[in-house]
Amino acid sequence: MDLFFYVEVSGMKIGFIGTGVMGKSIVKHFLAAGHEVAVYNRTKSKTDELVKQGAVWQDTPGEVTAVSEIIFSMVGYPSDVEEIYYGAKGIFSVESNNKIFVDLTTSTPTLAGKIYQTAQERGAAALDAPVSGGDLGAQNATLTIMVGGDQATYDQVVPLFKIMGKSYSLQGTAGAGQHTKMANQIMIAGTMTGMTEMLVYAKAANLEMEKVLATLGGGAAQNWSMANYAPRILKEDYSAGFFVKHFIKDLKIALDEAEKMQLDLPATKLATELYERLADKGFENDGTQALIKLWWS
Repeated sequence: MDLFFYVEVSGMKIGFIGTGVMGKSIVKHFLAAGHEVAVYNRTKSKTDELVKQGAVWQDTPGEVTAVSEIIFSMVGYPSDVEEIYYGAKGIFSVESNNKIFVDLTTSTPTLAGKIYQTAQERGAAALDAPVSGGDLGAQNATLTIMVGGDQATYDQVVPLFKIMGKSYSLQGTAGAGQHTKMANQIMIAGTMTGMTEMLVYAKAANLEMEKVLATLGGGAAQNWSMANYAPRILKEDYSAGFFVKHFIKDLKIALDEAEKMQLDLPATKLATELYERLADKGFENDGTQALIKLWWS
């Protein structure tokens, strides 16, 4: 059943739970657009800058929900999503009638469906809306947003998607956004391993690395990973636009879902193994471009 809630386009009361690398930038965009934003993060200090810019701290996800019309969440793992929605002081611990919940976390299609069903039972609505684009996409408001849920709910949230991203589309019913993100991560796994091995090969062949990147970037080898991450590698910048540990989580979800559909994805399995090796070496909190460290010290 579609639920349609009328909300104002400007001056909206937004809740945001999870102000990490990407969440912080999204909140800044909402504030700049004139919206009221209530924030919660497990580590309170990560909201200090946002509070100085006008966001209002709340002590729990439930308190964020109580003062907001539309509540966004963007945390690390499906277990974190479960906790902020269903925990003792979570989103569903307070009255949620006529509210809209939008989970931006890359999580499981099953959990997305569970949240959608709970929201419906409580007179609310929910979308699963994982994003792609990393820290730069969040900073520049150029994220790609993959949405699952009802058309009427999606239409209500589009004005906010426009603030944070450049591409957004409803992929289907609840869980479809997460399935689309899994397809995205499978593709990214291939481009990241290809980009890394390309750099390893080019360096071993004593090629001029910047010239190689400029040349390949103008041909069929051009891809987002090479354009955004190869320059960081050459500068030895391994800061996390997207954490290794979170990419491993995503790839494992993709492989689990593939197994349910009786699919074998050998390239994705290999990428997962490589990133697990990287994490085992102590680089789980680096950015995904740190894969090169398996070859370069």
